[in-house]
Amino acid sequence: MTITVCLIPGDGVGKEVIPAAAQILEELQLGIQFTHAEAGWECFERHGDALPQTTLEAIRAADGALFGATQSPSTKVAGYRSPVLAMRRAFDLYANLRPTTSLPVPGCPEGIDLLIVRENTEGLYSGRERREGDTAITERVITVGASERIARCAFDLARTRPKKLVTIVHKANVLKESDGLFRESCLKVATEYPDVRCDELLVDACAMWLVKKPQRFDVLVMENLFGDILSDEAAGLVGGLGIAPSANIGAGKAAYFEPVHGSAPDIAGKGIANPIGAVLSAAMLLDHVGQPEAARRIERAVTSVLSAGILTRDLGGDATTDQVTREVLARL
Repeated sequence: MTITVCLIPGDGVGKEVIPAAAQILEELQLGIQFTHAEAGWECFERHGDALPQTTLEAIRAADGALFGATQSPSTKVAGYRSPVLAMRRAFDLYANLRPTTSLPVPGCPEGIDLLIVRENTEGLYSGRERREGDTAITERVITVGASERIARCAFDLARTRPKKLVTIVHKANVLKESDGLFRESCLKVATEYPDVRCDELLVDACAMWLVKKPQRFDVLVMENLFGDILSDEAAGLVGGLGIAPSANIGAGKAAYFEPVHGSAPDIAGKGIANPIGAVLSAAMLLDHVGQPEAARRIERAVTSVLSAGILTRDLGGDATTDQVTREVLARL
């Protein structure tokens, strides 16, 4: 069976880490066929579209896409839309999966193995913003349908893990309507999974426990903004965004996988970006397409490289992107 992977480097260091991940996938000799597509700010500057129709078609045709990073402007630019948000909406990729696992890097506590399941389509990222004179208003959209399906995703994933625990994260004590609805929907779904334990935490308490005792967690489910923030906090526990992978999946075939870090324009083109986040995202892609043993091979190789102290600057070392990539290749 041929596996088709669409490579979308995007902006900045994405152009360095996605080719590195592609080398790792190619070395596995799984018969992967690569396609290439454009997206991001530079794509917008060239074509007037940050996510061209040809890119959407390439993602739709592939078994999975590897996306690098995008450099979005901080102010409103006419005609520009975030390609990340646009991809999620175009393919209804409602679940953002961000695993955090202890790795052999300086300062990383042992025993962390958690997965943040983030609702990917609504909340404050619904795009419903407006100005009324001197006031800016953003509408926070929470629906029963989206809340229940992200909860089912979390509980289904928890069933496959040893702890079989889902923590519902919310702020229903203050946001009684929106987070109240999210909490109620998740608790309703929990009754369908008697084999999975369930608890709940207010989002601020969850942030504290992630710092104090992250080993207590297994699968955490939450709305969009909370998931965006807490997943970055969790990544900081195990070495930072440079080694954090993620997946964006939905009910259909289309899915894309990306390192959590941004385009990092301050180091782009210097050959020092950490490729591990992109490489581990490639491992998540392999799990998605039914190649779990190949995914574990990548993870073992990455762990071996980090254990040997071969680290990029963000982890306190001096290895280059190419050096880390070659060391992972050698260990496959």
